[in-house]
Amino acid sequence: MADTKALAIVLAWQEAANAQDIDRLLALSDANIEIVGPRGSGFGHQLLRDWMARAGLTLKTLRAFVGADRVALEHQGIWRSLETGEVTGDKKVASAFQVRDGQVARFARYDDLAAALADSGLDQSDERAISL
Repeated sequence: MADTKALAIVLAWQEAANAQDIDRLLALSDANIEIVGPRGSGFGHQLLRDWMARAGLTLKTLRAFVGADRVALEHQGIWRSLETGEVTGDKKVASAFQVRDGQVARFARYDDLAAALADSGLDQSDERAISL
């Protein structure tokens, strides 16, 4: 199924981001990936590198919602100081992804699942079991 493939790509992308594996993350990302966050949006691999260098964010997937080329995930987000490694924040967040040609073409982070679902055009009926 196409939706299973999209979910697998998104989960691999998230795993690479959590591990700070930039090479793998870039390989899983479209060259003109759109990154959307609380500070606005932008495009490309360099922006993704810059975001990874300063984010200090680890995401643990709690729930997944999947369409043909869209995925919304609810996460437990943990932010750490890049200098000390100390936890500076811990809360539920959500992300919306668009997958195109086997790569993540768009990643958007939201403060709540409802916003990620709305952005993705998905709803509760699109929830899929995840095995991590």
